[in-house]
Amino acid sequence: MHNLGIAITGSGSAVPATSLHNQRLTELVETSDDWIATRTGICQRRLALPSESLSVLATAASNQAIASAGIKPEDLDLILLATSTPDDLFGSACQVQAKLGAIKAVAFDLTAACSGFVFGLVTAAQYIRAGVYQNVLLIGADILSRWVDWQDRRTCVLFGDGAGAVVLQASKSDRLLGFALKSDGTQNHYLNLGYTGSSQELLSGINVTKGAYQPITMNGKEVYRFAVQKVPEIIDKALFQANLTVDQIDWLLLHQANQRILDAVAQRLNIPEDKVISNLAQYGNTSAASIPLALDEAVRQGKIKPNHIVATSGFGAGLTWGAAIFQWGR
Repeated sequence: MHNLGIAITGSGSAVPATSLHNQRLTELVETSDDWIATRTGICQRRLALPSESLSVLATAASNQAIASAGIKPEDLDLILLATSTPDDLFGSACQVQAKLGAIKAVAFDLTAACSGFVFGLVTAAQYIRAGVYQNVLLIGADILSRWVDWQDRRTCVLFGDGAGAVVLQASKSDRLLGFALKSDGTQNHYLNLGYTGSSQELLSGINVTKGAYQPITMNGKEVYRFAVQKVPEIIDKALFQANLTVDQIDWLLLHQANQRILDAVAQRLNIPEDKVISNLAQYGNTSAASIPLALDEAVRQGKIKPNHIVATSGFGAGLTWGAAIFQWGR
């Protein structure tokens, strides 16, 4: 049982039905379709209605991934939900477990913002490689529209809502070829969804805090600089661990934050444009959902085929960043 490898055997995705085009954003803030599209590559984003929940989106993506892997929910041993926007501050993975009917699975949330899916992939792999679990469901899902200041034109144009999921299974051949993860808390202040509290006197001389959260704040220039410098480095590290060179990669699948970042990273790594997967024009930055959402679309479109080698990297708040090199399929 020990020292088993992992295979990524199924994928799924789900997005809300409501879309918000750049043109409509001009009714909210002073901006233009051209300004947003040229600076970010984003044309529209999906927004969850007040009646829609993260756990419902995550469950829809999960059901697709489970079906595509050819297993049943009751076969799952572990569910990892990478999210920064749970329906419940105590976590939403258990709600997803219940909705799926995954009666055997232990479930918990993992928070690493836009790096969440890559961090989750590496975490899931360790459980499988140790022989503890055989079938793991990894979900990346976020509803960032809940936490956007719709009067802040620097951030409100960027984010969208969605969910993506993959099934990882124990395998004789290990399809996770290499990975590297990093964190730097000294740069934490560049991207936040900060806690804010108001003091409340409980009893004389005893004050507590009544908690809430501020909208997302971001220093775009610093985050761009960080991503363009650190992401090529971490992909190089993961490739070195995988004993592969850049030209052996079939696809570059980055966190879908900004088309300029995707282009700059590909350029630094000398990866041609036709190997770069991008769907942010339609969805914007969906945080932990962005990589599995783009992965699932590329698989369903027939771009990513069995045995293709994918270099993926997530980067974002924390600041955190990571890369994984994997081979798609059994």
